[in-house]
Amino acid sequence: MPTSNSSTRYFDFFYALLLSENTRRKSERFIVYIAVISFIAHLLLILAVDTGLVSLKGPTDLLINPIAAIYTPFSFILIYEVYLLVYYLPKSTSIYIGKQYEIITLIVIRRIFKDLSKVEFTEDWFRVKEDLLFTYDLIATVLLFLFIFAFYRFNKSASGPPSEPGSLPLATQRFIRLKNILAMVLVPVFLVLAAYSLGNWVYENFLIDKQVEAGISDFNKIFFDEFFTVLIVTDVLLLLISFLHTDQFSRVIRNSGFIISTILIKLSFSVEGLLNTLFIVVAVAFGVLILGIHNLYDQLEDKPEKATNA
Repeated sequence: MPTSNSSTRYFDFFYALLLSENTRRKSERFIVYIAVISFIAHLLLILAVDTGLVSLKGPTDLLINPIAAIYTPFSFILIYEVYLLVYYLPKSTSIYIGKQYEIITLIVIRRIFKDLSKVEFTEDWFRVKEDLLFTYDLIATVLLFLFIFAFYRFNKSASGPPSEPGSLPLATQRFIRLKNILAMVLVPVFLVLAAYSLGNWVYENFLIDKQVEAGISDFNKIFFDEFFTVLIVTDVLLLLISFLHTDQFSRVIRNSGFIISTILIKLSFSVEGLLNTLFIVVAVAFGVLILGIHNLYDQLEDKPEKATNA
């Protein structure tokens, strides 16, 4: 019994430290401050480069146009979205998946801000590769926003009134506790991964003798390529753990479909251009379709069986 009480105290302590509502609010304020400061710092750095106070080893798209400065605060907003993803993991699997879609959409929007600084306004718009990619990203953003709206609409229509934790079945309570433990592990994992990814990128592009431009083209892949790899492992663990909660066929297919969707997003980082955008749009559309079919399947199972006596 003392061991059980001790483990409960540790659980409550780390939960309050990492996943409580108070921590979420503090993290939100901190990210807002950092985003504002980083935006101003980026603008000042662009000014320093433009006036010749700072010289670079090579050209970089992030330091030649003030519009590109928006890229930096968006990066910190993405970090907060990563935290929200982990925050909602124990509360709702569907919202957790929805946060994945929000993150990849914000990555596309961040890329648009970066590309805005080098768009060429010419009559040959559809013949210039950069302009075409910019157009594809604009269309993809609208589609992704629409798909995310549909995803949350499907999720809301399938959700019933919230239940008190104590009134839930024992298997469900254990499942939620396991998801809480998994979420608490993911917070430090993502923090370490973010610090390592950023440090490694800075070292390879600024501290050793390489062209700066070579690394800038892969800036969108920093952290998030590995991030979605971790998410795939997490999704598989959730699928396996979910069997402790339910073996319902539609729920298993839904969770399996979410894993496929995450894998498609991960694959988008291995390709460039139009194929990258297509992978992202198809991944999110697939997740929305899976959730919609899952809801229809649940409605079919919930219908009372009618007597068929003749």
